[in-house]
Order: sequence, then structure tokens, then C-alpha cells
Amino acid sequence: MEQAEGTGRTKSEKLGRIHAEALREFNRTQTAQRDERLQCVEDRRFTSIPGAQWEGPLSDQFENKPKFEVNKTAISQMRIVNEYRNNRITVNFTAKDGTENDKTADACDSLYRADEQDSCAEEAYDNAFDEGTAGGFGAWRLRACYEDDEDEDNERQRIRFEPIYDADSSVYFDLDAKRQDKADARHCWVVYSQDRQSYVAEWGDDPASWPKNTETIYFDWATPDVVYLAEYYRVEEVRQLVRVFQWPDGREKKFFDLDEDGVAELELDLAVEVRSKRVKRRRVHKYLMSGGRVLEDQGYIAGKCIPIVPFYGKRWFIDNVERCMGQTRLAKDVQRLKNMQVSKLAEISAFSSVEKPILMPEQIAGHQVMWSEDNIKNYPYLLINAIEGPDGQPAITGPLAYTKSPQIPPAMAALLQITEQDMADLLGRQQEGDKMLSNISGDAVQMIQQRLDMQAFIYISNFAKAMRRCGEIWLSMARELYREKGRKMKGVGEMGNTESIELMRPVIAEKTGELEYENNLEDANLDVAVDVGPSFASRRDATVRAITGIMQMTSDPEDMKIMQAMVMMNMDGEGLGDIREFYRRRLVSMGVLPPNEEERAAMEEAAQNPQPDPNAEYLLASAGKETALARKAVVDTELSAAKTAREKAETAKTLSEIGAEQPTMTEV
Repeated sequence: MEQAEGTGRTKSEKLGRIHAEALREFNRTQTAQRDERLQCVEDRRFTSIPGAQWEGPLSDQFENKPKFEVNKTAISQMRIVNEYRNNRITVNFTAKDGTENDKTADACDSLYRADEQDSCAEEAYDNAFDEGTAGGFGAWRLRACYEDDEDEDNERQRIRFEPIYDADSSVYFDLDAKRQDKADARHCWVVYSQDRQSYVAEWGDDPASWPKNTETIYFDWATPDVVYLAEYYRVEEVRQLVRVFQWPDGREKKFFDLDEDGVAELELDLAVEVRSKRVKRRRVHKYLMSGGRVLEDQGYIAGKCIPIVPFYGKRWFIDNVERCMGQTRLAKDVQRLKNMQVSKLAEISAFSSVEKPILMPEQIAGHQVMWSEDNIKNYPYLLINAIEGPDGQPAITGPLAYTKSPQIPPAMAALLQITEQDMADLLGRQQEGDKMLSNISGDAVQMIQQRLDMQAFIYISNFAKAMRRCGEIWLSMARELYREKGRKMKGVGEMGNTESIELMRPVIAEKTGELEYENNLEDANLDVAVDVGPSFASRRDATVRAITGIMQMTSDPEDMKIMQAMVMMNMDGEGLGDIREFYRRRLVSMGVLPPNEEERAAMEEAAQNPQPDPNAEYLLASAGKETALARKAVVDTELSAAKTAREKAETAKTLSEIGAEQPTMTEV
């Protein structure tokens, strides 16, 4: 029989003990938070599902009556969601020692954005924010997945962001975790359901055979239709042997619980063990459990953090119970009152405003069709029958009475006005934004917008805390997953450009001249910060406007070139990618922007193989041309002088010949 490591118990006995402890702790946690979580679910239904605002005893009172909904809570919640989506929160990694331009921090930023992009992290973020602002609680998870599931030889992994739907009824942390980001939690459950027949077929475990648990008060792990399972995360302190190996170049690296095959591989790489030590280390153990047993021991996961990120809309502790709520909770009663008034008003308006006569049956006998069709054919007159009096003679009588149109109670009109005021106070005065007229100053517009934004500030602030925790979890996982020497990974720059990052890239340090390794995430000593602001597209548009305004106040040609290049870099539109890249390279060459890995490599190659300057070549060619022209001019001058001399000689010869031919003059 297989023995559990370090104990005299079998593995099944160990898992049985862990299951009993997990079940007991879950029951305690779920019982304490049940009422709060039920309210969160009710709030989300109230805001999102048509007809949910009439659920409960109120529906019985308005049975067979109009039930209208003027859902202003959904409009208010949507405004908060839109404010968040226009002000995305990003994670930034910074060096703990304050070092600027830390290459490892920049690499982490790029890898984090790539993991977000590849796993559609925005869906996880948006779902958590929607649930947190509407009901009060949302969550998402981080998971290590294989880079290529179809390649059997590729065991490399990347981190993925996944949404958790209905987090208020599925995610629970132990009651001893007091921090909002749950960094101090030691237990976490993510509950989900499975069809009962599918569960029995997959696990061979019939819930009917489970022992009765007297501690289960509110949560039933099995119903006639479904069976509930839970991913159980348990923080453990484990003792591990740390062995430090050193390479001939002086580089050292730590390994935890290294087996003999790993030691042999390191020795082949000329690494020598220099020291070892047994230490305590925080690890997260993951199990898959049901109400009956631990179904699967999934071992230790990457990193030392529980990979579940909680988000609270508003949160506080009262009577030592964690409580939370979103935008809907306080407005529910006023919203119900508004719906009741509108429904009652519609019911009153539905009654005819025409006064109808009340007659005896004998008066309209034979004329029923005429009276019933009067609303359609609009007869010029209507007929009734005479009624005989006591003496047997016909008596002329009119209608006995007339129906009256219903009147709106004065209290309802006053209550409608009060309800509108209360809803504006609770949900925010969005109508203030309509007061921004075209002739008011920009400062006044900004003040109005800031007042509207403050209504969503608490949700944005709490989500920033969740994003910071997400960055901490990602970094903890990346230290273990992203450490293969020479592995090239996709990265995404701040402007959305794709780049390649090589892990453990060997470089020569500029100051010491020693061999170092860039992008070494295993020893990354980083802090996590968050940046709350407008979306990148909005910030880019604002940058263009700001630079355009500055260009009107400067006359320096160099500054104008830089600002023009910055404007072109931040222009957004179809087909501008190559133009933005061109101006980026220009700014890099001017020393305005730091180069990325590819640009740095290209610059180093250009430095080793310098290319002639086109301007210098042009000037040299021009100088050569001028020299040639000057030489040609000298030659032409010499030729012209020689020609002139020759012509003079020829002229003198001709004159001498003419003189010889003439007769000599004699005296007479």
C-alpha cells in the first residue's frame, strides 16, 4: 500500500484528512457569508434581468395588474462600467531599489501585456467589474497553460487570464483573510456544478453513497439534478532543499528539490554545486474535491500565491463579518417605489376618459349593436327604449348615472417627485452633464466632468487594488515558468507593437565588463504598481492636442522636428502603422526615445558596419565634379591660348608671304 511522504499514513488517508478539513472550513466560511452573497446575487438580478425587480412579496400584491419597469439602476451601473472602460487600469513593474530604466521590469511589462492580449484578459476584467459594481463581488483567475497543446515535445507554459462567472456564489476565501486583495488567505474554493449523470460517469462516485455530514447547514453538495465540485487551493509551508550551482563564468543559480537527473545535466553543463540549504517555502497545493472526497490531487501550482483575484465594489467589516455591495443595493427600494407608481399611473390612464351612461337593460334592448359600435362608427345619435311608468304610459327617462374618469391622487404626484429626487441622490445626477452648454469655459466643463467621475471613483480605486494583486500573482508565477535560457517569447510594447524577448540573454556589462544575463525573471526583484487613466487611444489623442498646442509656442527647429515626429507617432488611423514606425526610428536615432531590443541590435550592427553618409557622399561627389570642371576649364584655357598663338603665327606667316610676292617700288 502506498505511503504518504513523511508520514505513516497512506495517501488515501492523507487525502481523507485534507477533505474533512477542507469541508469543515468551507462550511464555516460559506455559512458566515451566505446572506451577504445571496444579496449580491439578488442585486445583479435586480439590475440585469427583466422582471426581477418585481420578485418577492411585491409581485403578489400586483398580481393581475400592470408591472412596468423603469430600470434606472441599470443605466447608472452602465455609466460606471463605461467610465472604467474608458479609463483602463494597467500594471507596471518597477525595481525595488528604485533603479530607472530597469530592463527586467520593462521585459515583465511587455510579457504581461502579451499574456493579457493572448488570453483576452479584458473579458475577465470586464466580467469581474460588471459583477462587482452591480452586486458587490467579482473575481478572475490566472492559470498556467501549455504554449502549444498539440506539440507533445513543447512543455513550455504561459500564463492565461480567465473569467470566473457568478463569483459571488462560487468563490470563497477563508474567514481569517482580512485583506481586501486576500493576499493573507490560506484557503480558497472555486465552486462549479456538473450534471449528476455526467459526474457519476466521469468519477464513478455516486453521491447517494456519501456519508451524511451534520455540519452542512446551508450548502448541499449534491441535488437530484447537479453535483457541486470545487477547486480547492491550500497554502502550505514546505521544507525544500536549495542547491546552488556555479558555472565557470561565475554565474550562480538556485534549484529547489533537484533530482539526480537534473544534477547530471548541470554537471554536463560544467556547473558545480557550491552550497546547499534546507529552507521553508510557501507553496500552493491544488485539489479537486466534491462533497464526498478529494477527486484529484493536482499538486503544487506555479508561484506562491493563490491565483484567484477578488474585486469588491464596496467592502467593510461589521460584527466581524465581511460585507460588500455594489451600486444597486441602496437604490432597490426607491426603484421598486418608482415602478409601483408608474404601474399605478398606467393603470389609471388605461381607464377611458369618456363618461359613459349607465342604463337599464330595457332601455337598450334591440340597440345593443348600435351602442357597442359607437366608438368605431361614431353615430350622430343613439337610441334607447322608453320605460313605462306606474300608470302604464311611456315615460321619458335618461341614463341613471354616468361613469367618472379616475383622478390621480395628489399624494401620488408628490411621491413621484420625491422618488425622482431620491433616485438622483442615490444613483448620481447624470443630468448635470446635460448642463454643459457651448458657451461655458473649458474649466467649468472639466469641473462638471470631475463631479460625475467621482461617483465611480470608489469602484475604480478598488479595482486598481485588484489589478495590483493580479500583477503580484503573475510575477510570482512568471518567476517559475519563464526561466528557460534562450527562450524567445512574444512581448507587446506600450503602443501595442509586437516585439521578441529572449530570456536569460547573455550580455557584457558596460561598467564591469563581466558576463550578465538580461531578462532574468527568476531573480527579478520588482514591485507592482498600477496606472489608472484614460484608455490608450484617448491618451494618444490628448497627446496630439497637447503637442499641437506647444508647437505654436516654439521656434526652435530641432524641437519642431521632435514634436512633429511625436504627433505622427500618436496619430491613429488605418494604414498609419508603417508611418508611426518610421517616426519612432527617427526619434530613436535622435536620442529622444530609448531603443527596444530589435532596434538596439540593429544599432549595434550598424556601428560595427558603418554605412557611408548619403550627404557626405553627395558633397564628395559635388566636390569631385567641381574639381573636374575646374581642370577642364584650365585645359580649355590652355587650348584656347595655344590656338590663339597658332593663329597669330599663321597670320604672321601669311603676311610675310604676301610681302614677298609684291614687286619692289623704284624711283621714276
